[in-house]
Amino acid sequence: MAIKLKVTQVKSGVGRPETQRLTLAGLGLRGPHKSVVLQDTDSIRGMIRKVSHLVTVESAD
Repeated sequence: MAIKLKVTQVKSGVGRPETQRLTLAGLGLRGPHKSVVLQDTDSIRGMIRKVSHLVTVESAD
């Protein structure tokens, strides 16, 4: 069974570098207090690491 992560945006991307805004969009996040459930892959982990100061991550069981 694949592990899933619930990623929630807690801060806005406004005023952030374009690469961070594009990373948020790539994760499927559209604004503060929005959440998405994603597969736990190396590429997703890398994207989360890039915007770790803007999101929270928890296990989605």
